[in-house]
Amino acid sequence: MFPYPDQYRIALPPVTTAIMVAWALLSHSVLADASPYALYPLFSLFPLVIGLHCYLIWLAKGMSRLDQCFYALVHIPLAFVVWTFTIMHVNGHAFS
Repeated sequence: MFPYPDQYRIALPPVTTAIMVAWALLSHSVLADASPYALYPLFSLFPLVIGLHCYLIWLAKGMSRLDQCFYALVHIPLAFVVWTFTIMHVNGHAFS
């Protein structure tokens, strides 16, 4: 169906992180501070990133498992930082 399915599969975790940022920017401009409709999808996206990396390590078609582990080792901490800042952005002034 797709011309390069391995490349699309490998790009899923960073695309999920980009969706996390887009959702935070969009929901903060539309919804109130600390809205549950804005926060709950964010709470589920970071575990989804971890699950996608585990799936890529398990599958390991285009790259070896060790390469996928290094990819996860680099991306998961970066995604955690992005996830933390998106939650802080959506919360706005709710903690003050």
